Amino acid sequence: MTDLKTIAGNYIAAWNEAAPSAREALLSRAFTADIRYRDPIMQGEGHDGIAALIDGVQQQFSDFRFSLRGEPDGFGDAIRFSWSFGPADGASVFEGTDIGVIENGRLKSVTGFLDKAPAQ
Repeated sequence: MTDLKTIAGNYIAAWNEAAPSAREALLSRAFTADIRYRDPIMQGEGHDGIAALIDGVQQQFSDFRFSLRGEPDGFGDAIRFSWSFGPADGASVFEGTDIGVIENGRLKSVTGFLDKAPAQ
């Protein structure tokens, strides 16, 4: 089984990649073809669905970057990791924790939770 830090790192790399052609390879490395993603704000399925979510986030927050917070943990086919999202040279604006199901070293499903978000 691929180690948890690599799985979480592949996930973060896919969300940070702005070039669609380069992101395609990262999506294949991070997610199974039938990936299902959901969080309180959005949801998507398959590589095309995830790519559309990433495009939307990057269009709205073009100068922001994701990074891992702490160390991923998990057991069996489950992984839990936390992330931050904010300007590359500043403090995080959003933070969250994602729970995933792993299949063959890639994420098959992800459920995301927001731990910190700006007041609406």
